[in-house]
Amino acid sequence: MGICARELAQFVIRPTLEYLGCWSTNAELLLAGTASAQSGLGDHLGETPCGRGIYAIDSETHRQVWDQYLAFRPELASRVRGLASQHEFLVHPDQELSTNLAYATAIAWAIYAWRGAKLPPGGNPGPLQALWAGLFPHAARNRARKFREAWTGLAPDRRAA
Repeated sequence: MGICARELAQFVIRPTLEYLGCWSTNAELLLAGTASAQSGLGDHLGETPCGRGIYAIDSETHRQVWDQYLAFRPELASRVRGLASQHEFLVHPDQELSTNLAYATAIAWAIYAWRGAKLPPGGNPGPLQALWAGLFPHAARNRARKFREAWTGLAPDRRAA
């Protein structure tokens, strides 16, 4: 049993994106859909074939987003690092992806930014789902339904077409 999509968005995704200075409705919906598709909104948080944590981020991608994106954006890197545990991050940085929802959310958003994601206009789940499937590691067609389930869990009046 995973986390309620509405509560994940309200208590984790939105505050994290606001802290990073990049909140929008579509960014929030994109990350909620990503968490749903990648881990079933937290059905599995440990090491899986796709990665770890609610966004199922693998160790290699985690390192690459730091080395190839955040390292060149010191203000953003400082904010993201500020979300991580003071000591544990230095010893087991990948563990933060499983145990720290705000940090994992910031890294998931950084993965999209690093890969040049452009949020589509409007509030339609189809283009957001396509963005996830095209840019996020280990996206799979058989999990696309999960992406849309998060959407309907967030806003009952926004039904997928």
